Formats: sequence, structure tokens, C-alpha cells
Amino acid sequence: MFVGHVGVLVALCRLAQGLPSPRWEVPPDPHVAKIFASPQAIANCPGYAASNVVTTDNSITADLTLAGTACNAYSDDIHDLKLLVEYQTDDRLHVHVYDAGLNVFQVQEEILPRPKNEGAKSSSAQLEFDFVEKPFSFSVKRKENGEVLFDTTGTQIVFETQYVRLRTKLPLDPNVYGLGEHSDPFRLPTFNYTRTMWNSESPFIPTNDNLYGSHPVYFEHRGDKGTHGVFLLSSSGMQININRSDTDGQWLEYNTIGGTLDLYFLAGKKAADVSRQYADVVGYSPMYPYWAFGFQQCKYGYWDVNMVAEVVANYSTADIPLEVMWTDIDHMNLRQDFTLDPERFPLAKMRELVTTLHQRDQRYVLILDPGIHRVGNYSTYVRGHEKEVFLKNEDGSDSWAVQWAGIVSWPDWFAPNTQSWWTDEFNRFFNADTGVDIDGVWVDMNEASNFCHTPKCDENELEGNPPPPTNSPRPNTGRPIPGFPGDFQPTPSSRNSIKARNSKPLSSRQFANGTKKGLQNRDWFNPKYNINNHRGNLSDFTIYTNYTNYDGTRQYDTHNFYGHMMAHTTHSSMLSRRPTKRPLVVTRSTFAGTGRKVTHWFGDNASIWDHYRASIRQMLSFVSMHQMPLVGSDVCGFNQDTDEYLCARWAMLGAFQPFYRNHAEISAIFQEFYRWDLTAAAARKAIAARYQLMDYAYTALYRQTTTGAPMINPLFFLYPGDPATFAIQHQWFYGDALLVSPVTTDYSDTVTFYLPDATFYDFWTHARIEGQAQNVTRTNVSYTDIPLHIRGGAILPMRVESANTTTALRKKDFSILVAPGRDGMAQGSLYLDDGESIEQGGVSDVQFSFDGTKFEAKGEFGYEGKNGESVTVSEIVFLGLKSGSYNGTAGQVVKKGAWKLTGGFTVEV
Repeated sequence: MFVGHVGVLVALCRLAQGLPSPRWEVPPDPHVAKIFASPQAIANCPGYAASNVVTTDNSITADLTLAGTACNAYSDDIHDLKLLVEYQTDDRLHVHVYDAGLNVFQVQEEILPRPKNEGAKSSSAQLEFDFVEKPFSFSVKRKENGEVLFDTTGTQIVFETQYVRLRTKLPLDPNVYGLGEHSDPFRLPTFNYTRTMWNSESPFIPTNDNLYGSHPVYFEHRGDKGTHGVFLLSSSGMQININRSDTDGQWLEYNTIGGTLDLYFLAGKKAADVSRQYADVVGYSPMYPYWAFGFQQCKYGYWDVNMVAEVVANYSTADIPLEVMWTDIDHMNLRQDFTLDPERFPLAKMRELVTTLHQRDQRYVLILDPGIHRVGNYSTYVRGHEKEVFLKNEDGSDSWAVQWAGIVSWPDWFAPNTQSWWTDEFNRFFNADTGVDIDGVWVDMNEASNFCHTPKCDENELEGNPPPPTNSPRPNTGRPIPGFPGDFQPTPSSRNSIKARNSKPLSSRQFANGTKKGLQNRDWFNPKYNINNHRGNLSDFTIYTNYTNYDGTRQYDTHNFYGHMMAHTTHSSMLSRRPTKRPLVVTRSTFAGTGRKVTHWFGDNASIWDHYRASIRQMLSFVSMHQMPLVGSDVCGFNQDTDEYLCARWAMLGAFQPFYRNHAEISAIFQEFYRWDLTAAAARKAIAARYQLMDYAYTALYRQTTTGAPMINPLFFLYPGDPATFAIQHQWFYGDALLVSPVTTDYSDTVTFYLPDATFYDFWTHARIEGQAQNVTRTNVSYTDIPLHIRGGAILPMRVESANTTTALRKKDFSILVAPGRDGMAQGSLYLDDGESIEQGGVSDVQFSFDGTKFEAKGEFGYEGKNGESVTVSEIVFLGLKSGSYNGTAGQVVKKGAWKLTGGFTVEV
């Protein structure tokens, strides 16, 4: 049997096609030409004709039959289809076009449970469905104002075994947002633009390419005519093109390599209503632990357990709060999941590290990858092999590929024993009494990333010994680490080499017709319609698309939710080990509905200003449109070297994004905030503000988990009638009351930002500012500053001061900040619970209001605090007031007191 090596990546990737590492080196540019469906190829496609139409109060069904000679543009036309139209609710319309034989793949219910059809009446619905029988086309319009939201007239539907096309007309230069994970503009381009859905490892998050997540939903905003959403429930590889021409006008076109046309139309008409309606379809986010909002630190390249402890201690010495410490794959023995390097991360020392962190009220997170080292002396693999949890080769042996540990097998998340096997590995390795007692877990590389370039990667390419590890032992400094036992000392390490064997990558399992599991006899690797996967062909750098899952479906159809399944399986395993506490599972690869259990970070960005800016655009899409609220980027950048100026700006910006983690890769310089005085100062200020506002953010998270209202708001969500807000992508509302306008120009101290026509207050000075629906330019914005403005009409619950941990923070009293609008009134809310339990003994949901003279707190008061936590308001700060009543000036009145949030109260001003 053979064992892995820390340097296996370099050896295997360079031996297989001579490629650089996909983790830390800039990859080659394998772009293929942007593919649009050839007009010549589909010009003669006949479309379909509707017959046997049955209409009821809440549904329409019909048969759709090929209306002429098959064109077979990219594969074989499917002759007989079905149409199902359901008015599921007053604000949701479901339109499904599928094959009559029920053989074409449809996403399984266990992956994305379908929303309940509540049987709304078509007469009361906000949307109206209309269609033409031959050639079949359909339209969806908003009844209220007659706006046609979706219209396929003039372009025939193409429905083939490996190609499906549907086009809709759009207004000229529309305001379209969403469509999965990308680093492109927030408001999507509308000319010659392509969005590809094929989950892929994407170092340096390239623009105009597929990245880690597939979410085929878009929001379209039409000003005072409303916002609506369209969701295509499909996991097939696809290309969504947005374009316009003189002859065809403006359009959006779906081009998929499989699946059905399973469409959900979301009426809106407010943008936040569309967010809720999308959550009704794919699921609402869970509540995450309160501590997950704390600042978190990681790096690929912490050499040993001593270095991890030293980083924790250095943050404390620098007086920068650190809530969560993470460790990348460095801790693993031979890069194998559920193992520890016995020399550099011995179990006893790791348990001591975690115990010390917990004693300091800090947390610990470790990483897992999907590739399980395929060797007979690795117990995790042996147990998995015995339970038959892996995808299989054609000879019945376990699948093979290359990932960090070397030759690996892929778990089949559909296999009946996989959940129990994965949970058993969790309970063994992460056991609180005998193992590493983690608080959260991070699943990476789960698109899945395969270091073999193509399916042709064979044993000859994988032979040989790799070069030495790139990270050499760190010398023992002999310095004591504050707050840690004195025996934390670095140790040298030794490694072994690797040789590899493999089997042919193909397997087949039982398959039955009519089960929606996918058509057989397709080209699994190179379908004629070539989506623009920036990594190359479908199987390049990932699990081979001809593998069958346990249920008979193929990776060709299920690829885009492989990481989703790993993350949800991991969530269940975390629940098993801590059944009463909310799990924190962070995944790189996502699919529609992933957010109903886990959360996401934006992958392997770079330490460049473009990615600093891109993190804002990505956050806006994921929180407000993809229903994944607790998201963020690797602060200061993952790849390449940052510097103190970029890192300082990013420390400020990241503090006002939901997930806040500094993370760098192994060849990058160390970039912990304390490395530079300027960055440290920025971090102290940013984290102090973030922590004071943590209950405000936690309340916003609670609202999103219960109502779908996003905790991060693009400006047009709150100012839908102001065209100047439609394209704003570098400002956002943190919650619905705090406008964040960071400096986004490289190495600049000047920022120009937009203030809508409303009253605002400077967060730092409390100065009142009247927005005039104009751009405002500020100069001399230091690297330790970020423009923040409170929207008039808001009430912000805050802690009176910050703290070093969230446990200590919860012991601080509350300060309530009242920022009246132009009418002199304001409102806000505060949600309180114990911050970690799934089942709460009692919660508080307090509503605050101010009518110009009287402040009132009322609502549900069920949480009384625990372990010294404060539920006391010690002050209320009224902005824009002088002694007595509202007068619109920049003055303020501070009322001191001790009002318990265990019942309602009023305060007269």
C-alpha cells in the first residue's frame, strides 16, 4: 500500500499534462470561445404544438408534440412533452415542461424539496399565464400593471436529449441580477454576456466564468413597475446568454445540456418580496450561532500546533479581538481527512489547544475535503470501502482521482451507508472527550476538484516521486506563548513519497425508465453543445461525468450539487455530535437551496483591489438573491501577497459583511491583522464597531431566517424608484439601516458615494446629513476609516462598548440609537436568544418605536439572559434632538437609565 505526501499536488499535477497547481499558482488560460446556440443549427427546429389542454381554477395541463421534422441540432429531439402550469400561491407561478416518458433527469426531492402547491386561484393570483398552441409559446405578465415579465413568443422551444433551449424577451438594457456565483458586475451586462453554470474550482475567481456555485435564479427590476424573479430548477450544465440585436431585440436565453424546463415565477413586487418568495421555493437559512459573527483567522501554512497557538496569542497581545481560529489542511497526516500529523499536530497538543481556546471563550474550526485517500492502511477509507460508500469503477473497484492526499476515492453521497459512515468518522475524530472538539467545520474542494487534468490521466502519468514540501520546518524561537501552556514548541517533520495505481473511470448501476433519473446512451464527456466551462471539458479537473451514483443517476446530471450534498451530509454529522447546538458548516461549492442548512465563503480570491471590490458584488447577490446570508470573502485576499494598505481597507470593509475571516494560502506572506501597525489600527476600530452592532446584525439574520428579508440590502431594494441606485454595486445597507460606502479606488483616500433623497446620520460623529439623491465625495479618508451612515427613521440596538469575545460582549449593556427620519419618527427591533441552542427556552423579539416625543419598547419578552449576560438598556441616544422634541438639527439627547428588556417600557423625550 502507498501513502500520501505533502507535496503530492505539485508532483501529480505537473506529471499529469504538466499543469501548475490549481490551489496556489495562476492556472493556464484554457478559455474556449463564448458559445451561443448556432442560429443555423436551430433555425429549422419545428418547436412544439399543444393539444389536450385542460384548464382548471388553479392549473393548466397539455400535451406538447413536436410540430414538424426533428432538427436534432445538438442531439435527438424528444417528440412528446408535457406542460404543467400551477398557480401555487398568489405570488408564485410554476411552469414545467418535461418529457412525457419521465426519463429526462429531474433534481431529486431529497436535494431540493419542492415547495407546497397551495392551490391558489388564477383569478386572485398576481401573475397571469398565457400561451399559444402552435408553435407553442407562453408569456407571464403582472396583472396589476400589465407588465409582461416573460415572453417566449417568436422563438421555438428546443427540447433534445442533450440540449434544451428557451428564450424570453426582455426590455432594452434591463436591470438583471443574480444567476449564481460569479465575479462580474452586480447588475449583469446585457450585451453579448454569458453566465455558465458548472461548478468548478476557480483559483483567482476569474471574471465572466463559472465559479463554485450554481444558482439559476435572476431578479429583474423595473423601477416603480416592480421587481420579479425567475428560477430554473435545474442542476444541468447550462449557459444563460443575455444579448440583443436589431432583429430580435433584447433577450435572455437558457441553453442547457440536459434536464427539464422547471420554472418558478416570483411576482414580487418589492425586491425583498422576491427574496422571500425565492426562500419559499429553495428554503430559508437556519440561524447560525451568535459567535459566528465574530472575527475569524486562518492560513494555509500554519506549520504546527505551536504556530496556531502563537497566532491566537499574538492577536491577544495586539488587543485585536479574535473569536474563531481555523486550521487548513496543515494539521492532517499525509493530507488525509480525520487525521492529525503525529509530529506537528499531535492529538494531546491539539486537545490542549482546543481546551485553552474554549477556556478563553474562543472557538476552533477544521477543514475536510471530499477525496478519501485510497490506501489500505487508512482506516477512514477502509471503513468506507467496507460500507460501499464510494463511487465505483467499471470493474467494481472504488473510484479514483487525485486530490491533496494523492490517489483518492469519491464518496457517493446517495449511497445508503454514506451518512452513517461520515457521521461515524465525525464522532471518532471530533469526539469531545477523546478527539478534537471543534466548534465548526469547513468543507473545501467539493466541486469536486480533481488534480488530474482529464479522464485520460493514467498510472503512467502518476508514477514518480514528488519534490520536497514547499513549507520547511519553522525554527523553534523558544519564546513563551501568552495564555498557552509552556510546552507548545514546534517540531520538525518527515514525509514519505507516493506511487499510484488506478482503474478505468466508469461505472453503471441499475436504471429504470420513467424514474426521472436521466436518459441513457448520452455523450457523457463531450456533448455537442459545449458550455463555456473555463476549466475545459465537463470532466476536466473534476469527478468524471460518466460515473453513476447509487440511485442510478449520473454525475453528468448531478455534478452541480455534489458539494451541496457533502455540505448537507456534514451538517447532519455535526448535529449528531452536538444535537442541541446550531452547527456552523462553511462550504465552497453550492447549489440552489444549499443555504437552508449551511453557508459559504467566496473561494480562492487574490490579494488585489479588484477582488476587494468583487467581494461586495458577490455578497450582494448571495445574501439578497441566493438566500445565503452568512457569507464573505477571504479578507485581505487568499492568493498572492497583500500589503498593509489593501489589508487595512479590507479589514474595514470585511467588518460590515456577514462572515468575517482573514485567510491566506501557503506561498503568500503572513497577513494577520497585527502584522502592520496601520492594519492593526484599522482592525481594532472595525471590529469594535462590528461587535457593538452584533445584536443588530444577529437580529437581521433572524429576520432573514424567518421572513426571507435579506440582512444585506442593495440600495435599489430600499429605493426602488430611484434609477441612480439600480447599478450601485460598491455600497450596501448592512441590515436595512446602516449604509456602508467604502473607499474602493486602489491606494486612494477619496471616495464618491451616493446618498438617496433621505435623512442620514454619520455613524461615527452622529452628524445629520440630508441626502439629495446625489453623489457625495469625501477626501482624506484614512485607512482606519470607512464612511457609514445611519438611515433616518431607524433605531439601532447596540452594545455600549465592544469586547474581546462574543461571550464577554453579551455581558455588556445595550445602548439604543434613535435616528429620526424627516417626519421625526423611527423604528427598529432586537431579537435575543442564547445564541447557540436549536431549541430555545425563551426568546425576545422587541419592537422599538419613536413618534417624535415618546420612545416605546414592546413585543415578546421571553429571554432573560444567562451566565451574566445583560438584557439591560443603560442608555438611549436620540439623534437630531435638543431638549424636548424633534427639531431636525444635528443635536442629540442622551437618556440614562436601566431599562430591563424583560418587559415593555416607554421613555418620554
